[in-house]
Amino acid sequence: MTLTALLPQLRPPPCTHEGQLHGQCVGHNKAQLGILIASLCWLSIGTGGIKPCSIPFSVDQFDLTTEEGRKGNNSFYNLYYTTQTIVLLITQTVVVYIQNDISWALGFGIPTLCMLFAIVLFFVGTKVYIYIKPEGSVFAAVAQVFVAAYKKRQLNLPADEVDGQFYNPPFSRSLLPELHLTRQYSCLNKAALIVGDEVKQDGLCENPWRLCSVQQVEDVKCLINIIPIWLTSVLGFLAMNQQGTFTVAQALKMDLQFGPSIKIPAGSVGVITLIAIAIWLPFYDGIVVAALEKVTKQEGGITLLQRIGIGNLFSILTMLVSGFIETERRLSALSHGGTDGIAPMTVMWLTPQLILIGFSEIFSIVGLIEFYNKQFPEHMRSIGNSLIYLTFSFASYASSTVISVVHDVSARHGSNWLSDDINTSKLDYFYFLIAGISSLNFLFFLFCARRYHYRSSVKLM
Repeated sequence: MTLTALLPQLRPPPCTHEGQLHGQCVGHNKAQLGILIASLCWLSIGTGGIKPCSIPFSVDQFDLTTEEGRKGNNSFYNLYYTTQTIVLLITQTVVVYIQNDISWALGFGIPTLCMLFAIVLFFVGTKVYIYIKPEGSVFAAVAQVFVAAYKKRQLNLPADEVDGQFYNPPFSRSLLPELHLTRQYSCLNKAALIVGDEVKQDGLCENPWRLCSVQQVEDVKCLINIIPIWLTSVLGFLAMNQQGTFTVAQALKMDLQFGPSIKIPAGSVGVITLIAIAIWLPFYDGIVVAALEKVTKQEGGITLLQRIGIGNLFSILTMLVSGFIETERRLSALSHGGTDGIAPMTVMWLTPQLILIGFSEIFSIVGLIEFYNKQFPEHMRSIGNSLIYLTFSFASYASSTVISVVHDVSARHGSNWLSDDINTSKLDYFYFLIAGISSLNFLFFLFCARRYHYRSSVKLM
């Protein structure tokens, strides 16, 4: 991608504004387009390898059997997201400035060099890393439980569990406590029920598609419990998508002057959210958590689901505040120039909603990252982290669907809420609608959270 910006041969020739108006520009050829698409594909593959696996690999470096290791692990999630936010803050200000005002190639070259340095740094530390060996296919292990339970569906479970009735070989994983067979989703327990000579003399099962271990069964139960929480997070991210979609359009119709000599670019107002996260997260991890732990005697101060729930509440509050601010902005703009008017309101009026959505990210996203890494079976953590990015993707599709439906329905009734002209739109109504959807989703989240059984719970002495 850097080469496409550096070498003129890898991109179409420049075209003047007059040439664009008369359709005289020379377009790209197949080779140029192919190189660009290849670079995007490689970027996607690289991101798909790094994002889901970096957090589980980092968590493996902590000894979760010690209090020091657990505290370090709890702080890691906040530190990870703080670092990520600071990097985004730099890329959206410094790097964007370099790309736009100095050199497009240099703007791409900086992250390329950073990535090369990261690779070198990664390999330098290979001798000190703790490695957890893979234990076969995760998806096969899950499928085996369902297949084995189905094959033994006619069997009756014993009223009382007796040693030797269920297949429970020695526990080989060390970072999480051993799980014991529970009565939840008891139909799956049949997968671990020993019938006849299904266990060989060496302690291994004869056929893993007919007999599964207790740990396998409990791992699948954990997965089933997590899925409803994941589904609620998709709609829970709707508010975040709206801030990224419409905030710039609002800023363009507001006073962008900041002080006597600074004019804020409309596309940079989202930096306020990043600044809020970068300031609040270290404060929350260093001070708020310690204070909460003294009150609740709970490691981390509050439970993981409570943290996610607080994030959902902040998203609802964000949409309500955004709606009220947009109402004032639109009325002000219409009274100062009509549909083409610029509201005599400073763009800093958008600060409350941008800070609130930052708080929503702090509690929701960081909470979900920690939730998936602590509640997913140890050998499935990378899949758990993949769900975070699937959540972002599905939330974007859900947001696009809601926008399309609202646009079509409101247009048919003569008052388009989301027209091209934001001054004639009813964006505040749309924000209130998202707040309503998020509120219903929050109620569903509460229902799922009350029914959720934590994989492990650690109390402070």
